[in-house]
Amino acid sequence: MVARALWALLAALRAGWCLLPQSGYLHPDEFFQAPEVMAGDILNLQVYYPWEFLSSSPCRTVVFPLMTSGVTYWLIKSLQQLDVCSSCINSYTLLVSPRLLITIFSFILDYSVYRLAPFWEADPWKALVLLAGSYVTLVFYTRTFTNTLEGLLFAVLMVLVSSRKSSGSSAEPTSSSLIGVITTAGFFNRPTFLAFALMPLLYWAGLIVDSQKSIKTLINHFLKFILCTCFTAFVFITADTFYFTSVSLDNLCSTNKSSLIDVIVQLHDKMVVTPFNFLSYNLNPHNLALHGSHPRVTHFTVNGVMLFGILHILAIGAGFKMLKKYVRQLMLVRWCYHGLPELLMHSEGSATLLLFYFVPLAFLSLFSHQEPRFLIPLILPLVLFSASPNRAVKWKLLIVLFNLLGALLFGCLHQGGLIPCLFHLEQLIHSPASSSHPRHYTLLFAHTYMPPRSLLNIKKTDVHVEVVDMAGAGEEALCQTVEQRASNFTCGDCHIFIIIPGTVRATITKCGVSFKNETLIFPHLSMEDPPQIPVLSSGNWRSQLGLYILELNRDHQSL
Repeated sequence: MVARALWALLAALRAGWCLLPQSGYLHPDEFFQAPEVMAGDILNLQVYYPWEFLSSSPCRTVVFPLMTSGVTYWLIKSLQQLDVCSSCINSYTLLVSPRLLITIFSFILDYSVYRLAPFWEADPWKALVLLAGSYVTLVFYTRTFTNTLEGLLFAVLMVLVSSRKSSGSSAEPTSSSLIGVITTAGFFNRPTFLAFALMPLLYWAGLIVDSQKSIKTLINHFLKFILCTCFTAFVFITADTFYFTSVSLDNLCSTNKSSLIDVIVQLHDKMVVTPFNFLSYNLNPHNLALHGSHPRVTHFTVNGVMLFGILHILAIGAGFKMLKKYVRQLMLVRWCYHGLPELLMHSEGSATLLLFYFVPLAFLSLFSHQEPRFLIPLILPLVLFSASPNRAVKWKLLIVLFNLLGALLFGCLHQGGLIPCLFHLEQLIHSPASSSHPRHYTLLFAHTYMPPRSLLNIKKTDVHVEVVDMAGAGEEALCQTVEQRASNFTCGDCHIFIIIPGTVRATITKCGVSFKNETLIFPHLSMEDPPQIPVLSSGNWRSQLGLYILELNRDHQSL
């Protein structure tokens, strides 16, 4: 009863914190792989299109952005057009509406855990509390990452393949078609989904072989899987081809004297298969190096601990014990007798769950670019494994403290001033004074994550706002740009704002300019420009953990 109440409380926290909203900014991809693109396409706002969504280099499917951010933006646009809500489109709704939909979808994880726990000999409510209390669920699974969708599809796939009766005997799999659809959809969302899907698919294959006596029925299952895989791929390829190229239904219909063969040839010539482009790019070590190279053991030794804490460490310990056990079995030639799929069928539930956890982790470790969010789908097998009887009980306090710290760091502090800053600037740009008397705004961001321009709510036709992203520019380049902008005031009502973390605030004072307004947004933690411990212990700690919005003085003097 206590576990149920605790899960309900944590579920309410997940939804409530999404609506608050969370100020932490985890990674630019949470905006630039869906909301930013859809805001430009559907709401006609000024945005920055990432290279993956350019027609010259299409590496991301448009289907999932349309189904998530696209649907929510279309909804708020329709409400505003129908005068149901006169100001439905603002920075808050632009941020929260896609997140809210993802948060609702995140309860697929909870449903999956509840369904799967009896099959894998885990305590359902203990597993649900571990899941709902994890900061990975509270923070990552309420954001618009493709990794979040990957985790949800992985959860659905695990439910579909876990067709074991409560008595322990294998049940006849009846979801071959759905398994094909989910596997293909996951592959188009992120080709790395195949790493997560490998063990569930092998387990499913073992179930089929174990339960079928007829070769005809066996072939029927695999034919359903292949046909649904091909059909789903066709849907994604068609949607992406229409989005990224000039091909449209009107164009195809206008070729009135063309035969069906000509139409097929035209489609084939312009066909866009985004996962192949994604793989082609990411299998090139030089391209991966542009995004950062890490040691191959980073996922095992750093990212797993960063996301899951003691649960990851306990899983490694259990994994080594299980490995010793199966090495002995191998020496006794048991593997040769069973084969891998059948070994999975006859293994203990905890051993199979460890394979579901470590096999994807091992495959992802083959790539040199390793970020923590790549591992978030693994939370499902991990909580099921950890919720087995008498496991992880004595670590309760450590688990609670770890997730509190993670939620605070990534949900509030990490780049936490940037989103409130954009909210503030959006209100300033759209204030009554600005509306009645047009002003020109230049917004210069330095040493912050890439600002999602969509949250400024500026139409593409509006030329009065310019966003300049200096990224991590050095002192010389930053000062040169600031001084150039300061000396080029070309109108009587131009405003230049410089947005910069408190840890590099002193750099601006060396640029020979002055400011007439300063706004400090707290908290903001930049790991790229972290505060120094001695400064934090002084009275200046608040500015070190803040983000400054500095308005340049028109009649600037050297400081």
